[in-house]
Amino acid sequence: MSTTPSTARSVTKTVSIERRVADVFAFLADPANWPAWAIVNVKAIEPTDESDWWLMTTPQGPARLRIRGNAELGILDHDYVDAQASWQVPARVVANGTGSEFMITFFQPPAFADAFFDEQVALVDTELAALKHILESGG
Repeated sequence: MSTTPSTARSVTKTVSIERRVADVFAFLADPANWPAWAIVNVKAIEPTDESDWWLMTTPQGPARLRIRGNAELGILDHDYVDAQASWQVPARVVANGTGSEFMITFFQPPAFADAFFDEQVALVDTELAALKHILESGG
């Protein structure tokens, strides 16, 4: 009998944004915009020669990002790879009246201790507040 859990811990964060779904999706689907809102984790980003992959500078060192978006369905799933872990991060933008809800789910990588995962996920609140501010102020 295995003692390894069959499911990972997960946390889903949500932010309401007073902006049309198409606008929120377009902003988030462009990795070049990520340093503006993902202010804790993305210090700089640039495209690579590999199709769809971007090279990021993060507080933990270099990382790679690939967005697997679908505008019609509001899907903004992305892959994030750094020296510590490889994450597949589901994300969605859905309509909420004339505005939007952005939802992002993080699964705890096996290499992350509970306390470290909790710290990292808590920092996302700062980033979502920045995203809301940028998009609601016309960014």
